[in-house]
Amino acid sequence: MASHLAMLMTKLPKLQNLSASDHSSVVSLNLFVALLCACIVIGHLLEENRWVNESITALLIGVSTGVLILLISGGKSSHLLVFSEDLFFIYLLPPIIFNAGFQVKKKQFFRNFITIVMFGAIGTLVSCTIISFGAAQIFKKLDIGSLDIGDYLAIGAIFAATDSVCTLQVLHQDETPLLYSLVFGEGVVNDATSVVLFNAIQSFDLTHLDSRIALKFMGNFLYLFFASTMLGVITGLLSAFIIKKLYFARHSTDREVALMMLMAYLSYILAELFYLSGILTVFFCGIVMSHYTWHNVTESSRVTTKHAFATLAFVCETFIFLYVGMDALDIEKWRFVSDSPGTSVAVSSILLSLVMLGRAAFVFPLSFFSNLFKKNQSEKISLQQQVVIWWAGLMRGAVSIALAYNQFTRSGHTQLRANAIMITSTISVVLVSTVVFGLMTKPLIRLLLPHKQLTSTNSIMSDPPSPKPVIVPLLGQDSEADLSGHEVRRPASIRDLLTTPTHTVHRYWRKFDNAFMRPVFGGRGFVPFVPGSPTERNNTQWQ
Repeated sequence: MASHLAMLMTKLPKLQNLSASDHSSVVSLNLFVALLCACIVIGHLLEENRWVNESITALLIGVSTGVLILLISGGKSSHLLVFSEDLFFIYLLPPIIFNAGFQVKKKQFFRNFITIVMFGAIGTLVSCTIISFGAAQIFKKLDIGSLDIGDYLAIGAIFAATDSVCTLQVLHQDETPLLYSLVFGEGVVNDATSVVLFNAIQSFDLTHLDSRIALKFMGNFLYLFFASTMLGVITGLLSAFIIKKLYFARHSTDREVALMMLMAYLSYILAELFYLSGILTVFFCGIVMSHYTWHNVTESSRVTTKHAFATLAFVCETFIFLYVGMDALDIEKWRFVSDSPGTSVAVSSILLSLVMLGRAAFVFPLSFFSNLFKKNQSEKISLQQQVVIWWAGLMRGAVSIALAYNQFTRSGHTQLRANAIMITSTISVVLVSTVVFGLMTKPLIRLLLPHKQLTSTNSIMSDPPSPKPVIVPLLGQDSEADLSGHEVRRPASIRDLLTTPTHTVHRYWRKFDNAFMRPVFGGRGFVPFVPGSPTERNNTQWQ
């Protein structure tokens, strides 16, 4: 008995320490949730402000909170939670990217699909090359520490990644549909390309670079790009087929809502499981589910999923920017550069300049190339729009920070001066680019494109327009009758196909969609027949 009491007494201090640790975690979570609420309230109050958006609001609140925590803790810590790549890539990013695909105006997106892919894939490679080469040439003269060729290539991939999350806050697809489609579509492909490039750089032996490795690298990149896209499409079609055949709403609306959410998340997890790009997979899964699956559920499920996906994405966006602001003052990293602040400022300035140069190097040439294949003047990208596209894509965000932590830290910590400089420089570039470029984007659009402004903000403040574009066909708004009333000329060459009017491509797609896809996977006009159901009553008016 005495021995048991002695053992209990020895374990008691450990239990007390564990309890204290748990309590501090609860306190941190409480403060973080309170800050999230504050971001939402303040963002709502500043909604009419032409300069500040919710992402910048959350970022500034995070920085202010970090300063306060730093003062209270006596300079020991500046954040409530420890940065985790898994938290970002596995839990926070998927809802944001999926909702973007679910809500995107598909006609505008696919009309500019070739341009978007050129900007997102080719543009990222160009930007990565310029940033890597510039950093390798300049940083060697600054004597910041030992960085090898893999580090310089990783720097290119890190700073080539645009911030598609902030783009959602700055641009609106109702105000500037073409710009939103190009910048955000490019951002999604860009993020996926940057992550694929980063992973490929880490997996290849770059000390003996030759043509064989370069070809293998490009082949791996193309495989990941197309395989990720197809996985998202297949998962979306599978969800549509299951819900159409089983029609869960006969018994429970909750089940079909839960299945849609879980299948959306499953697409991302499957991509990570097979070492593919989860960003591309979940984005195209969102597009496919909005075109097919969303029409196979009841009206109440449509409303529920629409707002549930939008709410999850909104909370995750706010969480990311709030945490990035708090993590910007991580004292452990700044302590390494405190003896040479000029070097840190120089590195940050050089990286920001390379980001601007790298983006300009592909936006303007690729826009010129894209305009060559567009006969309609209204579809061409004007010089003013090119400037806005260049400017709006300069913002860097949490993807860059997550990749930088992966390359230059071990479990969020580093003891090397060069690595600490790269982390602090990444944080500085993210803060400056998000605040400065984010603040100036809206005024720049009003200055360069005044005719694009809406006369009222009611359409911006109303519900997201996702279900409306889903009612509209995937690539356009032509009626069913148009398909059989006119003869479609077959393109004679690739150039002829690229310059073919969008509605002609849309007619081919609609014929294929109505003949093969919708009878199997559902969609508008092909939902299950259940007499008296909300879905049946809603869809009879569209047939």
